[in-house]
Amino acid sequence: MTESALPAPVRAAVSIPPAHLRGTPGFRRATLALFAAGMTTFMTLYCVQALLPAFSHDLHLSPAASSLTVSVSTAAMAVLVVPLTAVSDAWSRTGMMTASLSAAAVLGVAAAFAPNFGTLLVIRVLQGMALAGLQATAMSYLAEEVDRASLGQAMGLYVAGNGIGGMAGRLIADGILDVTGSWRWALGGVGVLAAVSALGFRLLIPASVRFDRRDPNPRALASGIARALPDSGLQRLYLVGFLAMAAFVTVYNYLGFRLIAPPFGLSQATAGLLFTTYIAGSFSSATAGRLVDRYGRPRVLAPALAITLTGLALMLIPALGAVVPGLVVFTVGFFAAHAVASSWVGARSRSLGAQGAAVYLFCYYIGSAVGGSLGGVFYSSGAWNGVSAYCAVLIAVALLSAVTLRRLRPIPVP
Repeated sequence: MTESALPAPVRAAVSIPPAHLRGTPGFRRATLALFAAGMTTFMTLYCVQALLPAFSHDLHLSPAASSLTVSVSTAAMAVLVVPLTAVSDAWSRTGMMTASLSAAAVLGVAAAFAPNFGTLLVIRVLQGMALAGLQATAMSYLAEEVDRASLGQAMGLYVAGNGIGGMAGRLIADGILDVTGSWRWALGGVGVLAAVSALGFRLLIPASVRFDRRDPNPRALASGIARALPDSGLQRLYLVGFLAMAAFVTVYNYLGFRLIAPPFGLSQATAGLLFTTYIAGSFSSATAGRLVDRYGRPRVLAPALAITLTGLALMLIPALGAVVPGLVVFTVGFFAAHAVASSWVGARSRSLGAQGAAVYLFCYYIGSAVGGSLGGVFYSSGAWNGVSAYCAVLIAVALLSAVTLRRLRPIPVP
C-alpha cells in the first residue's frame, strides 16, 4: 500500500476520498487494523507482568527489580515516540506502523533466548524502541483518515485493542509458564503471536489518502513540540495520562505478588486469571468513545477517573469477593479515561501537528516506567496498603485536573 506523497498544494487540487465514517468498509478496516496494532503493543509490553514472580524466583530479584522488565520498555518507548513522529511524517504512516510491529515481534522471540537478566533488559529496551514507531503514528493516522464525527469511537476501539492485548499477553504468558514452568517459553510464545498480529495489521490497514509527507526538519519538530507544550488544556491532559498510567501499571505489577502471598495464597496460574478483567477495559474504552461522540469529552473523563478511584478502594478489602470486582471497576475506569484523554489530545492538537499526540504518549509511558517502578518502593515498604495510598493520590490529582477541563475551549481546526 503506497502512501500519498503529493505536495500539499497539489493534493488540494485533486479529488481526495472523504474521511472514513462509521459503518463504511474503510472505517471497519482501519479500526480493525488499529485494534490489532493496539493489541500487539500491549501484549508485547505487558506480558511480562504475569512473569514477574517467576523472574524474582528464578533470577533472585526483588519485586521492584523484576518490574524493570516492564519499565525499561515503556521508558524507551516514551523517549523515542516524539522523534519517531518526525520520521513518520517524512516516510509513511502505514510503513512506520508495519515496521514497528514486525520488529517488536522478532525481538519478542529473541527475548526467550536471553542468557541473563541484563540481556533480557536490553532486548526489552529494543522492543520499546520498536513499538514507539507505532505509538507515534497510530493516533495521527486515525485523526487524518477518520471523520471527526467518528473519531471518538475509532480511538476507543484502538484503546480497546490495548485492553485485549494486555489481557491476552498476560494470560498467554501465564498459561505457558504454568504448563512448561519456563518464562522463556512464555516470552517466545507471545512473540510468535505478535508476529501473526503484525501480519494481520499489514493486510487490513487502508492506505493513507489524507497524509502529507514532510521532509525531516529538526527545527519543525521542535517548533511542533513547542506549540503543543504551552496549551493549558493539553498540559492537563498530559498530566492525566501520566498519573492514570502510573497508577494502572502499579496495580497490575504488584497485585500478583499480593495474591500469591497470605492471606490469599493463590497459585501463579490462578492469580493470573485475574488478568481477564482486562476484557472489561476493552468494552469500557469502546463505550467511552461512543459516549464522547454523544455527550462530549468533558462530561466523560472525570466520571471515568472517579470510577477508577472507586475500584482501587474496593481492592483494599482483603477478600477475593472484593478484590476481583474492585479490579474490574478499576480497569473499566482507567481504560475509559485513557480513551477519552487520548482522543481529546488527538483532536485538540491536530492544528499543532502530530507532536501534541506524541507528547501525550511520552507522558503516558513515562508514567508507566517511572510510576510503576516507584510503586515497587511503596509495595516493599507498606505492602498493598502502601500501593493503594500511592495510587489513590495519583488518581485523585488526575481527577482534579479532569474537573478543570470541563470549561476548556476547543482549538479551531484549520
